Amino acid sequence: MTENDKLRLDAQLREIPALKDIEAEVFPWLLARGGEVHLAANEIYLREGSEADRLIIVLAGELQARLEGPGADGQVYVIPQGGISGKLPFSRMTHYGATVLAVAPSRIFWLETKHYPEMMQRFPLLTQRLVEVLSDRVREITRVDERHDKLMALGKLSAGLAHELNNPASAARRASQHLGESLQTLNTLCLTLSLQTLTPEQTSFLTRFQQDAASCLTAAPALDPLAESECEDELNAWLDEHDVTDGWKLAPTFVRAGLHKDKLDKLAACLSGQALNDALQWLNATWTSRELVKEIEQSMIRISDLVRAIKEYSYMDRAALQEVDVHQGLENTLIILNHKLKRGVEVIREYAADLPRITAYGGALNQIWTNLIVNAIEAMNGEGKIWIRTSLKGDHILVEINDNGPGIPPDLQGRIFEPFFTTKPQGEGTGLGLDTVYRIVRKHHGEIRVKSQPGDTCFQVRLPLTLTAPTAAAAD
Repeated sequence: MTENDKLRLDAQLREIPALKDIEAEVFPWLLARGGEVHLAANEIYLREGSEADRLIIVLAGELQARLEGPGADGQVYVIPQGGISGKLPFSRMTHYGATVLAVAPSRIFWLETKHYPEMMQRFPLLTQRLVEVLSDRVREITRVDERHDKLMALGKLSAGLAHELNNPASAARRASQHLGESLQTLNTLCLTLSLQTLTPEQTSFLTRFQQDAASCLTAAPALDPLAESECEDELNAWLDEHDVTDGWKLAPTFVRAGLHKDKLDKLAACLSGQALNDALQWLNATWTSRELVKEIEQSMIRISDLVRAIKEYSYMDRAALQEVDVHQGLENTLIILNHKLKRGVEVIREYAADLPRITAYGGALNQIWTNLIVNAIEAMNGEGKIWIRTSLKGDHILVEINDNGPGIPPDLQGRIFEPFFTTKPQGEGTGLGLDTVYRIVRKHHGEIRVKSQPGDTCFQVRLPLTLTAPTAAAAD
């Protein structure tokens, strides 16, 4: 390194924000032990997994640290001009956790960690500044990972909700198409039936018959498959015996309408021949249309319930701190997570009848229930039982979420609320879910505990009945 190079580097290092106003002796010492590297755009300087042996200072340009391992999802951390990164004093990092490359042509200054003991002894202020950089980096990485974890969770919820909304929407679309066809058929049959010379008594009987069966169609419980098949066979035989056109198509609707052979005999006693055939075809089209209307109505109710649950789950258009119905929050969470539950999870509710509303951040509470319930589902591999219990304990409420999964090993139970700690395989968890739960509970001046053994894991959340806005703000 020439003398001019040293003077240039000395001037540039003095402009680094973390090194400003530091003792002048630091810079000759750094120049004597470090070095400068020029990087082209997209050139890799440090690879993920390689030994962490140096700090780096970006003199010009910009670097990116990209996570490339399993589950990393391409996360990127930016090291701008003037930034300091790499292995810093007191960092426990042994290998680089990301691949570092230049975004644009860049110049960096590097210093190997073997010089740290001398640096810490001779320049305490420099060491302090670098430790502050380390602290800032940890906070920034934590914030980025928390945002990433929330986005991942939001993505999973969105995918599940899209699936839940798609089912009733598709059902409604199919039913509306069939309803259009059925109404067209019904209009034709009405004209055909009108050509039959029915007496006023026959018309009155047919009208009552249609109305009675329509009521049964709405209220009758579904038959088991075996009983339904036997009824259809019986009606098929009756319709064939009376020369009804395509009787096999009519039989399933007639069974759902609660018709039996004796009721059809009464209709046959009132109508005969072509009039009976036309009447039965008309009745089938009428009842089919009613069924399709009911299917559309049920689909719309399901969509409406999901939209309501989403709005209440997120507490849209509401103040942050408010009176919260914990039971309603739990139910909305279960609706949101229905796509995970219906694969083989039974939810057993044991709600206290006298549970009062509490003052809380409603959206934040729902994050607690979501994380705990999802963890329980994943611990059981999607099959098992979850108990949700609520009770009033003095000036607190207690919410318990219990599952019969394999449990948490005793040696890990004390660490599950630590940031970035996870019991899931690599790439399947960030370790921030329970940390988020812990922070939200503490924000509410509450308490969370876990008790676990094989077949019985229980998370207990205690929350105060009241929380004032100033106190809550201080907890942030």
